[in-house]
Amino acid sequence: MTAVTNLTRFDVRALQKLAGDKTFARGKAYFEDDEVELLVIESDRVLAQVTGSEDYRTVLTGRGNAIDGHCSCPAYVEWGFCKHMVAVGLAANAAGDAEPEEAGALSRIRKHLKTKSVDALAEMIVQLAEQDTKLFRKLELAATALDGDDAGVEARLRKVIDGATRTGSHIDYGSAPHWAAGVEEALEAIESLVSNSRAALALKLAERAIERIQRALGSIDDSDGYCAALLHRVADIHLAAVTAIQPNPIQLARDLFEREMTDEYDVFGGAVGRYEPVLGERGLAEYRRLAEKAWQKLPARSASRANQDLSAEYGQLIGILDFFAERDGDTDARIALRAKELSSSYNYLQLAEFCLQQDRPGDALKFAEEGLWIFEDNRPDQRLLVFTSELLLKMGRESDAVDQLWRAFEKAPTLDLYQRLRKNGGDEAHRRALQLLENLCHRKRSIGWQNPADLLVKILLQENAHDQAWDTFRKFGASPSTHEQLVQVTEKTHSGEAIAFYTASIEHLVKFGHYEKAAELIARLAGLRPAGEQNAHVLSLKVRHGRKRNFMKLLG
Repeated sequence: MTAVTNLTRFDVRALQKLAGDKTFARGKAYFEDDEVELLVIESDRVLAQVTGSEDYRTVLTGRGNAIDGHCSCPAYVEWGFCKHMVAVGLAANAAGDAEPEEAGALSRIRKHLKTKSVDALAEMIVQLAEQDTKLFRKLELAATALDGDDAGVEARLRKVIDGATRTGSHIDYGSAPHWAAGVEEALEAIESLVSNSRAALALKLAERAIERIQRALGSIDDSDGYCAALLHRVADIHLAAVTAIQPNPIQLARDLFEREMTDEYDVFGGAVGRYEPVLGERGLAEYRRLAEKAWQKLPARSASRANQDLSAEYGQLIGILDFFAERDGDTDARIALRAKELSSSYNYLQLAEFCLQQDRPGDALKFAEEGLWIFEDNRPDQRLLVFTSELLLKMGRESDAVDQLWRAFEKAPTLDLYQRLRKNGGDEAHRRALQLLENLCHRKRSIGWQNPADLLVKILLQENAHDQAWDTFRKFGASPSTHEQLVQVTEKTHSGEAIAFYTASIEHLVKFGHYEKAAELIARLAGLRPAGEQNAHVLSLKVRHGRKRNFMKLLG
């Protein structure tokens, strides 16, 4: 058995915190039973094989208490930091700070292989490829990129791309990583063409891969973003190929502009900036001409013309033309671009924020107030309102800022607006807000989807006016969630109401099988009433629900 040493490549307490006590204990047992074989030890990375129900490959990175890594076991996929990672950390500590080339089985293998001739190594790898289909495919792809004329290489790699990106009916979440790995191998082969003087062919195949990956997106559960990562990778290959080829800049500009404007998945978003060195001044001028021509055809968008389905086109062209305006140092042009698309209050907010970033507070306030006025018939945009009021306060216009907040509060009161008014208006704002909400309650008018009594109760709770909050609830009622919040906040000062609420809630929860929540409320009741009443209640529950075994276990 190997003992744990005091060497701390990986901080033992950090390992225990990451894994949890039970998992750490299991990992320690694996280490002490010599189930860990260190394969590579580097300054900030350890690769190992851990023997369990199967052999697992485990990687630990970092040093001290900054620890990360991964493992091939199912537990890592499901829960994260696993016992095998603990075992590897302890084994690495026990190995000490040996030099990388002197530690690990793979380091010894590397030394051995360096003694072999190229022919011997080639024969060894071929024999391994005969047994390992994944290795065979990887080597075959690499060889394809080097061997044969362009037409033959293109035909073979097109077939590989099409096969790797094929989805059938659907690729589920669990299968997506395997599918992405196959596509990644095809992209590696395409990328190798750039460095092997076949950049033109790499460009054609990269465009094919983009088309195929985008087509596959509709048939893949891409929750972890594998397709997005693949598209970024192939976009980099496209740029590298274009850089190597140095095509006609005018034609390149036309091709990239067309792709950027029709690209549903934003693979070529911001292309004018990324391809700037290849485009040169001639290509940039053509790009700009195309964008300005398209821009001139678009009408200005306002609230009254917001139904036009051109949002994507506006966004793409603003991005392109803003690149040129920023390059020219023309702030007025950058503001004018954004001022052409003001079909929502959020557009006004973005424009106002941009003006403030450009040290144009006057313009920022002008657009912010215009946005609030244009959309005053709708529910106020809280973000635009807050931006406007805070900017007014910074300008020393406190009364104007408060007026803006009151107009919004009277139209659509919220807790955040109340807090801002309370901060600036004190007790008078408090009284005015409560009166407004009480009037709404009397008239039984909702505020959007919310009952005004809910907001009134929450404000009173925030002000620690517990008696007044209960009076409001008894008078106007409230939603179940607000009622529960009221009970929880005031259970010590209004224990009778809390006991009644919790007792009724327990019956409801038990009826529908929510035993753990019911048990939590029973425990909460124990602090609100005499032990005799609590025991009698628990006994009553046991008598009436004795056949519900899981509930009985929780009651104890």
